[in-house]
Amino acid sequence: MTDSVKELIQMFEGMSGRYSGYEIFSDWVKASALSVCNTCHIIHDSVWKEREQAYLDICRKYKQEELVMFARMLTLLIDGLTEDMTDVLGEVYMRAGLGSKIAGQFFTPFHLSELCARVCVDIRKIDPKSTEPITLSEPSCGGGGMIIATAKVLRDNGINFQRRLRVLAQDLDWKGVYMTYLQLSLLGIQAKVVQGDTLCNPYDPARTPRSHILETPAYMMGGLP
Repeated sequence: MTDSVKELIQMFEGMSGRYSGYEIFSDWVKASALSVCNTCHIIHDSVWKEREQAYLDICRKYKQEELVMFARMLTLLIDGLTEDMTDVLGEVYMRAGLGSKIAGQFFTPFHLSELCARVCVDIRKIDPKSTEPITLSEPSCGGGGMIIATAKVLRDNGINFQRRLRVLAQDLDWKGVYMTYLQLSLLGIQAKVVQGDTLCNPYDPARTPRSHILETPAYMMGGLP
């Protein structure tokens, strides 16, 4: 466990009181994700306005000093992803005991995600000098751990994941969507992160509501289809 993860957990525990640690975590992740998303959108349409309102609604719940702590926690998340390319949010969620309070929602330990990625990604078939996109579909993304693990495997084998990896991630739970979006955005991964039931309502560019789609900054800059 890195120092950043330890401090994040301590901050969530220290803020608990008026709101539970789970609610604080959920609000912080959502506010941070919406902040990143709306900052990168030039056109302030109805979806942008809805997200901005949701962000402001969260901010109104907290005191000024608590919002300063939110900003500090975002810095710690960035530090954590820089120190060790791992599922920082998933680790914080589980180590802070938040998973045990919500029935049936747990995040895979990152070392298992990394093992799966190393088994599934056939590095021998990927030319590190090529510019050909590497596509990844994650139908139940959780906090994005499997995607981060795949990016780490590519990086460790000399492949520029920020330029080549193209991700479509989907999850039924909005919290998972925000967690995945936030971490992939900070890692510079080109991704569309979609809220919805992958089995009943898989992503369809012609039918999925734009309000259920978050595009990472790298995706918007990369001009993916």
